[in-house]
Amino acid sequence: MEINDVLYGRHQLDGVLEELIKSAPVQRLKGVYQGGASFLVNPKWNVTRYEHSIGVMLLIKRLGGTIEEQISGLLHDVSHTAFSHVIDFVFENEAEDYHENIFQQVIDQSEIPEILKQHGYDADDLLLNDTRWTLLEQPAPELCADRIDYTLRDMYQYGQITLREAEIFLDHLVVRNGRVFPDGIETAEWFVRVYYKEVIDFFMNPVNVYGYEYLAQTLKAALKHNVIAAEDLLKTDQEVLGILHSSENDEVLRLLEKIHPHILVKEDDIHYDFHRKTKMRLIDPSIFFHNEWITSSSVSEHIRKMGEAAYRKAKKGVYVKVIEN
Repeated sequence: MEINDVLYGRHQLDGVLEELIKSAPVQRLKGVYQGGASFLVNPKWNVTRYEHSIGVMLLIKRLGGTIEEQISGLLHDVSHTAFSHVIDFVFENEAEDYHENIFQQVIDQSEIPEILKQHGYDADDLLLNDTRWTLLEQPAPELCADRIDYTLRDMYQYGQITLREAEIFLDHLVVRNGRVFPDGIETAEWFVRVYYKEVIDFFMNPVNVYGYEYLAQTLKAALKHNVIAAEDLLKTDQEVLGILHSSENDEVLRLLEKIHPHILVKEDDIHYDFHRKTKMRLIDPSIFFHNEWITSSSVSEHIRKMGEAAYRKAKKGVYVKVIEN
């Protein structure tokens, strides 16, 4: 099969990767939007988990990762529920890792273990210890394929960077001991600036925060009134929305009506309707400088100040005033 990715171009895939891509769990991700409620309040915020998963796989390939790590990259998000991280707000999960907690269950109940077995792989060995895959995942504030792809993909799709800028950045990544790093301080500064556009200007956009708040309320009400069950959350976004819209529950329908692209909100930390904090997301990638590995903020005042500003913003959260909904 041929994959044509907006960031990484055309690739021919066959064997285990082709079969996994065609599997039901991966195909479901075409109907799960990465931004959670974002597409409901702004149709342009429409990157899917499928696009991101394919992208992570291809980025790992570009960085020289093994076929095993590419498989893990492709499958790392298959347990994301409908509406992605909105579910963490529904279940008041501050770590925002609900999908990780159900990962093994989703894998075990799918055709993925059998596909892997037919190609000589053991699902548990390959997928249940992601510390082996050092290109795929690294704890913040370092870079990794997952963090790089969703940042570049979202910020390109939403008009914050160009394809040329993304390509230049990708050309300036280096791999050392199975980990990915910027090749110098200019590369690090560019990515840190773009990453905080993602975290602050997109994730913490008051319109986006509004969508999360009201969709979480809607799903809480739907679960409370048995309009949906927990297992329904492993359907697509549109399938769950269909259940909600066809329900006859007044509370669910009233809340659902408040989520649309024409709402007007603003940040106002005095006269606000609700306050929302999200997971702390900071970036400070290591670079090789004067023959030693150091954090980029230790040599870049610009990165240090961006990190401090992002920390203050995350600690404060977003105070949303609804003007019209």
